[in-house]
Amino acid sequence: MQPYLLPYIGYYQLIQLADQFVLYDNVKYTKKGWINRNRMLRNGEASVFTVPIKKAPDSTIINERVISNDFSAEQVLRKFTGAYKRAPYFEQTEPLLNDIFNYRSTNLFDFLKNSLDKTLSHLGIENRLLISSQVEIDHSSKAEKKIIALCKALNEQRYINPIGGLNLYDKKEFIKEGIELSFIRSKDVEYVQFANSYIPSLSIIDVMMFNPIDRIQKFILMEFDLV
Repeated sequence: MQPYLLPYIGYYQLIQLADQFVLYDNVKYTKKGWINRNRMLRNGEASVFTVPIKKAPDSTIINERVISNDFSAEQVLRKFTGAYKRAPYFEQTEPLLNDIFNYRSTNLFDFLKNSLDKTLSHLGIENRLLISSQVEIDHSSKAEKKIIALCKALNEQRYINPIGGLNLYDKKEFIKEGIELSFIRSKDVEYVQFANSYIPSLSIIDVMMFNPIDRIQKFILMEFDLV
């Protein structure tokens, strides 16, 4: 998977499920994706927060992307404080946010990897993260061919992808290579967000602000469907 900025809880469910979770650092950055942005709850609505990056050619891969000089950790942290200072678990979550957004590296991938490492540690989830460029394969291969090559290099016989990838990959192509392809369909996670109507699929930070860690661990271990 591509690394995302403090992704939604389903991302962590997939990490928990996997024996090895490979983070793509040497694939093209996707402008309209969630690599360097996500959503928080602000004034009862979903609000986007971003780690801006410097302009670069479209072909620039993730581990060559650089965080913009305009990025202000203090500004982002103020947004979180304004949004969640009355949340029941704000005090427990604020130190994690400070550690993540005050990380000194300006390399986008390093920043995102650190944020995932810190969040996994905070939640008590075993860190299963590997970096794609450090696996010995032909990195010029694309799409499912690259995934199959990674699985073979890591001696894995099964690849699990979020349900959103159902139309992207052909199970027959994986079977030819002796690999089972499955898709995870997570159960809905719902909790109280102040007095608002529930807004799903926000950043994991929203989950942390309203739930103790033991409850979050139960959310992550919830039943799911594999198709």
